Amino acid sequence: MTLIVVIAVVVLLLFWVMSLYNRLVKLRNNRENAFADIDVQLKQRHDLVPQLVATVKGYASHEKETLDRVIAARNGAVAAKSIDDKIQAENMLTSALSGLKVTLEAYPDLKANQNFIQLQEEISDLENKLASVRRYFNSATRELNNAVETFPSNLIAGMFGFHKEMMFDLGEQRATLEEAPKISF
Repeated sequence: MTLIVVIAVVVLLLFWVMSLYNRLVKLRNNRENAFADIDVQLKQRHDLVPQLVATVKGYASHEKETLDRVIAARNGAVAAKSIDDKIQAENMLTSALSGLKVTLEAYPDLKANQNFIQLQEEISDLENKLASVRRYFNSATRELNNAVETFPSNLIAGMFGFHKEMMFDLGEQRATLEEAPKISF
């Protein structure tokens, strides 16, 4: 009789471990799928950036340093391989694009150009879509991290190599976004 009880406990324990492991795998796959959605939006962004830079070059040829920084950041983002590398590279690209936006304020003719307006609208729409898929990615990452760090699933996570993953955050940009905007007339 005790043998049956021991076997039953072992079987239940194995099913419990399998259940926790499968949940962790599903959460990890959900996070990777969420990043694949980001990759689609980033690909479109990477395709639009050279068009934007080429349009701006026609008007702002002496702003070479800013434009070169945008292209270098874009190339770094395209070349990034791992999710963590892509997150860091995309933060650099976002920062470079912000610098470009500030530069563009000095060119009223450019801001009125129809091609530029269309590109600006496409990029704005793309940035909104990116923000949405980043929120979903961070939600999937938070769910995985919670499972990896909470008891009892943290025991299984540690045994099978699951670990806390990086969120897609603002990185170095956070400090500039926390400052109040400067408005002048």
